[in-house]
Amino acid sequence: MSAPLRWLSAFVLACLVLGACTPVAPAPENVIYLVRHAEKEAGDNPSLTEGGHARAAQLADELDDAGLSHIYSTDLARTRETAAPIAAATGLEIETYDPGDLAAFATVLLATPGPTLVVGHSNTTPDLVTELGGAPGTLIDEAAEFDRLYVLRIRGSEVDTELLRYGAPYQP
Repeated sequence: MSAPLRWLSAFVLACLVLGACTPVAPAPENVIYLVRHAEKEAGDNPSLTEGGHARAAQLADELDDAGLSHIYSTDLARTRETAAPIAAATGLEIETYDPGDLAAFATVLLATPGPTLVVGHSNTTPDLVTELGGAPGTLIDEAAEFDRLYVLRIRGSEVDTELLRYGAPYQP
């Protein structure tokens, strides 16, 4: 082998070795916050109670520095009203989603960049956590549990689920 070919072979081999040692950037983290709507009045498509409006304001305070890029809510008064204070604080529009097709919505969320808030219901929020690959924990107490805040940190196929509480504490 001639000197130029030996030099070229050595150069290519060095590039391959060095290229294999180059650190790969980790997949970006996607953060999704999920809550059930706050306390509601009785009836069809009820609004929030006074306490529910206070809890919605507390949620806005809790997520004030989260850097939200999207806010999703079902198209019912109680969920839209729960999302309203954080939407007003961030200037984001509340986008609606269909709670009847959580698998499709989970696909949308996983492809959505930036921190996202989802406001749902006691019978859909844990299921959506599961669709996203998270751990939903116990069932939500329909009558009294309005303070559950899921934080899903998604990096590639790894999902870390953190369950926080906000506002007035839940008393089982």
